[in-house]
Amino acid sequence: MMKLLIIEDDVAAAASLKRGLEESGYAVELAHDGECGLQQARDGDHDLWVIDVMLPKRDGLALLKVLRDEGRRAPALILSALGKVDDRVNGLRAGGDDYVVKPYAFVELLARIEALLRRARSLSGGPETVLQLADLKMDLLGRAVTRAGQEIDLQPREFDLLEYLMRHAGQVVTRTMLLENVWEYFFDPQTNVVDVHISRLRQKIDKSFSPPLLHTVRGTGYILRMEP
Repeated sequence: MMKLLIIEDDVAAAASLKRGLEESGYAVELAHDGECGLQQARDGDHDLWVIDVMLPKRDGLALLKVLRDEGRRAPALILSALGKVDDRVNGLRAGGDDYVVKPYAFVELLARIEALLRRARSLSGGPETVLQLADLKMDLLGRAVTRAGQEIDLQPREFDLLEYLMRHAGQVVTRTMLLENVWEYFFDPQTNVVDVHISRLRQKIDKSFSPPLLHTVRGTGYILRMEP
C-alpha cells in the first residue's frame, strides 16, 4: 500500500483529506506543523508528501528545501491558498513536483497524486507488480491473491476483474467500463455477465472477511474501497 504524508496545520482539513485518501486505498500519516512534518518525512518511508505552505514553526517551502538538500526524492505536492504565478514558481523551484491552489476539489487532488505516483514508478524503472488495498493483496507476477494472509482462489476472469478494480480503487467504475476493459466488449450486449462475476468475486474477497471492500453504487456501478 502506498504511504502518504500530509503536512497541514488545519486539523479539520487534514482529517478530511486523510479520510478521503484512505478510502482511495492509501496509508496516510498526518503532521500539523513544519518541525513535526520534517521529522516524520525524515523518519518515514513515504511514497509522496502533501505539504501546505503556511505552516507553524517552519513553512512548507523551507521544509521541502531541507528535504531536497538532504537528497530525499519522494514526490511532493504543494498545497497553498497563494495562487499567483510567482507563488507557483517559487513552490516548484523549492522542490515541489506539483502545486494545487486552495480551495481544491478532492477528485482533482487525487488525480494529481495518482499522476505523481505513476511518474515516480516510471522513473524508478519498474512496473507495479503488487497491488494492495487494506489487507487485500494482489501479486500480479505470481497471479496470487490473499486477504488477511489467506489465499483466495480466483478464476482468470475474476483475477482480471479484481485487478481492474484495484487499479481504480476509490473510484466508481461502471458496468460499461468493466465490459470494455475486462471483457473487451465495446458495446452493450445487454448481458448480466458483470453482475454475475462481481457477485462471485464479492463472495470470495468479502464474505469471510471484515470490513467489506467491494460495494455497489446503485444505478452506477461498483467501487472497491474501505468504507469510513
